[in-house]
Amino acid sequence: MTNAIMQQFDLTGKTAVITGAGGALCGTMALALAQVGVKVVVLDIDLEKARACEHAIATAGGSAKALACDVLNEEQLETCYREIQSLWGEPDFIINGAGGNDPRGSTTREFVEPGEPNRDELTDFFDLELDGFQSVFELNFLGTFLPTKVFSRGMVGKKAGSIVNISSMSAITPLTKVAAYSAAKAAVSNFTRWLAVHFSRSGVRVNALAPGFFMTEQLRFLHIDQKTGEYTPRAKEVLAHTPMGRYGNPEELVGTIIYLLSDASRFVTGAVIPIDGGFSSYSI
Repeated sequence: MTNAIMQQFDLTGKTAVITGAGGALCGTMALALAQVGVKVVVLDIDLEKARACEHAIATAGGSAKALACDVLNEEQLETCYREIQSLWGEPDFIINGAGGNDPRGSTTREFVEPGEPNRDELTDFFDLELDGFQSVFELNFLGTFLPTKVFSRGMVGKKAGSIVNISSMSAITPLTKVAAYSAAKAAVSNFTRWLAVHFSRSGVRVNALAPGFFMTEQLRFLHIDQKTGEYTPRAKEVLAHTPMGRYGNPEELVGTIIYLLSDASRFVTGAVIPIDGGFSSYSI
C-alpha cells in the first residue's frame, strides 16, 4: 500500500517547462524537480541566470536546458517550443513563474487623505501612469497567458499534463501600494480557474500557487535596512500580519509543486493554494 501511494508522486522521466526559472523561487523549484528525475527546461529573459540554474542542476546530477525567452514575445516562445520538442518531445508540465513588480505600477502612499497637501515625493492612485501600470500587468498576466497558449498545445494533444501558475496571496487580500501587481495576480487566479474548466475534459489540469512573503535576495534588500540589518517598517507589518510570524523559505514551495504536478492530485484542478504562513486567512 505504501509503495502504491508513493508511486503517485513519481515524476521520473517527465519534462517541465519553467518560466522565470532564473529567479529564486522558480530556480528552487527547478532544482528540486530535477532532483526527483524531471527534465527541466529553464526559461528566463536573462540567459545568464537561466544558465546558472542549468549549471546548478547539472552539478547535482540532473537534466536541464537553459533557453533565453521573453514571455511576452510569442515568436520567441514558439522558437523555444520547437527546440523543446526536438530535444525532449512534448512537455508534461508548465510552471508559469515569470513575473514581478515595478515601482511604476505602485503607489508610495497607503491612503489618499482628502485635503492633504500634495508632496512630490509621494505617489497616490492619481499619479500612476498607464505605461507603468500596463507593464506590470502584462508581465504578470500576459506572461502567464502566452506561455500557456504555446506550450500546452502538445499536452492537450496527448491528453495529459499539469499546469501550475504562480499567483500571489495579494490576489486574495490585495496589498497596499502594489496596485498593478495585485490586479494582475488576481487575473492570474481567475484565468487559472477559467482554463481549468476549459481544459477539464482534455486530461490537462490547471492550478496555481499563491505564495506569501518569501525571503529572497530581492525581498531581503527591500525588507531589511541595509545599514542596520533591522526589519523595515513594512517588514514589521508583514510579520505582524503573518500568523506563523516569519517569512517563508523557497524550499517550502516544493512539496506543493510536486503534489500538483503528480498523479497524487489527479482530481485537483482550478485550485489556487495559498502558501503564506496564514497571511491571507488572518484578520483582527
